[in-house]
Amino acid sequence: MGATCITMPGMRAWVAVTDSDWFRFLASLPEVDEVNFWQPSGGRRFAVLQPGEILLFKLHAPERAIVGGGFFAGHSVVPAAMAWDSFGQKNGAATFDDMVRRIERYSRGLVGPEHPIGCILLEQPFFWEQKDWMPEPADWKPNIVQGKSYDLTAAPVGTWLWEQVQFRLLTAPIELEEPVEGTVFGEPRLVRPRLGQGSFKILVADAYQRRCAVTGEKILPVLEAAHIRPVSSGGLHRIDNGLLLRSDVHTLFDRGYVTVTPDHQLRVSTRLRDEFDNGAYYLNMDGAAIRLPARSDDRPDPAALDWHSDEVFRP
Repeated sequence: MGATCITMPGMRAWVAVTDSDWFRFLASLPEVDEVNFWQPSGGRRFAVLQPGEILLFKLHAPERAIVGGGFFAGHSVVPAAMAWDSFGQKNGAATFDDMVRRIERYSRGLVGPEHPIGCILLEQPFFWEQKDWMPEPADWKPNIVQGKSYDLTAAPVGTWLWEQVQFRLLTAPIELEEPVEGTVFGEPRLVRPRLGQGSFKILVADAYQRRCAVTGEKILPVLEAAHIRPVSSGGLHRIDNGLLLRSDVHTLFDRGYVTVTPDHQLRVSTRLRDEFDNGAYYLNMDGAAIRLPARSDDRPDPAALDWHSDEVFRP
């Protein structure tokens, strides 16, 4: 059989200067499906890549090598505590205190749980063994501090970069939401990477502007990204399979006491009153329209809402 490969990145790649300790810690973890490539401050928005394009890790001197990467899913600015709650050790630190110390190293000041950090969300990361490390691109300059963007179709450096990366990915299975097979050195193509749980939490929160879809609650620590169709029942970590809900509403949704119809109305089961001799607060919201994301692609999938109404809701 001829060798085949999944062609994944889009038209551009970003070669990012990467902390060696961050890289080596993540490389030591088993089965890492996503990582948070965090920035110590939330002041600068990362707008270099589109979702599905590739970010590569390049170590500082003395290594100066490209050692792995991941597929860009999005960028957000969140409190450090939320980043830890979403990604845990996939932030590249063993504990939250370790992560805070690393942030303080770069921000040069005390950092608390609400300190805003930039989160570059990466899916299906890959960490190459040292024998597979790539040299830095021929046009790399010593004064580059954060990173450099490359057009993967532009010869000679961009096409060289893409061929080198794709060759190394032949032995690394990558799980995509929309897998596409192609030739070993195919043209760079933009496809949707499969989100992990941490990215799902942050991207759903951003899609709903960090407000509960039902109550409008804005206190971030009590807001949770709910799956409409759980992963255990065939659902995916997709924004359109998510709702941002206050924790109590999330619990009722998962247990079938509330649901959302395909026309985005809340339904509340009378079983709340029958089983608990209570529930007036929630029953008063029956029939109310929920808040929706601004982007139509992020709005709840009608098929998933139908599934929840049929399989989970207790009328």
